[in-house]
Amino acid sequence: MIEILFLPFFVRAVIVGLLVSLCAALLGVSLVLKRYSMIGDGLSHVGFGTLAAAAAFNVAPLAIATPVVVLAAFLLLRVSESSAIKGDAAIALISAGSLAVGVVTVSLAGTNTDLHGYMFGSLLVMTKNDVLLSVMLAAAVLTLFILFYHKIFAVTFDETFARATGVKAGLYNMLIALLTAVTIVLGMRMMGALLISGLIIFPALTSMRVCRRFATVTVCSAAVSAVCFLLGAAGSVALDTPTGASIVLVNIAVFLLFMVVPRLFSVARLRFRAAALAVRAALGHGRPSV
Repeated sequence: MIEILFLPFFVRAVIVGLLVSLCAALLGVSLVLKRYSMIGDGLSHVGFGTLAAAAAFNVAPLAIATPVVVLAAFLLLRVSESSAIKGDAAIALISAGSLAVGVVTVSLAGTNTDLHGYMFGSLLVMTKNDVLLSVMLAAAVLTLFILFYHKIFAVTFDETFARATGVKAGLYNMLIALLTAVTIVLGMRMMGALLISGLIIFPALTSMRVCRRFATVTVCSAAVSAVCFLLGAAGSVALDTPTGASIVLVNIAVFLLFMVVPRLFSVARLRFRAAALAVRAALGHGRPSV
């Protein structure tokens, strides 16, 4: 078991997985607060269709999927801002259409492309070239997020006020969409098209159980995402289960833990205060009068 953790394929998966987890966690806070979390799910389906088609025709998957998913992110953002088609309907249309295109393309190509790996994720698919490209793209995502952190914060909390103060909200919404699209593509092959959105949503929701400030939620989300990835990846190897599903289950367990523990502490604190007041009242009642 321990020897597997030091094999090249697992080391490559850990490097890419940690970078993707950090990117997804940082962006997830903004997406959840802006109610854009389902965009990640829609983009993952677009990525699945593109990756499946690229693999069917023996084309470099990441090099093809990245620009296609970025264009889809801009399209979803534009459609969501229009009144003709509501955002959730647009996501459903693009998700279903992309999945259909991917499956039909693989079927017509007549290849042995592993759709299961693309849908549910696998640690075995990361090559050295994938790792190199993933590290460069993830570094670009993290750098852009840090550089424009204050603008992203302003657009996330009050877009109307941000526009009034001169912030180009549309530009920074497109930046968020761009970074999300790149993160989705990077994490899809390991997490799977059906589960990559969990890497964006769960760490943010978990952190919001215990943190209140945007900065602390963001930092806590990144830490939770990294820990859950490591535990899920190790569990996947130990139990021979799909990588994406294992990581999501760990995220769910941590989310439930973060929900229960603060409530237990709150109940314990109230009981302690009640007991202290009772003791104080009893001591005060027993004092002799002067």
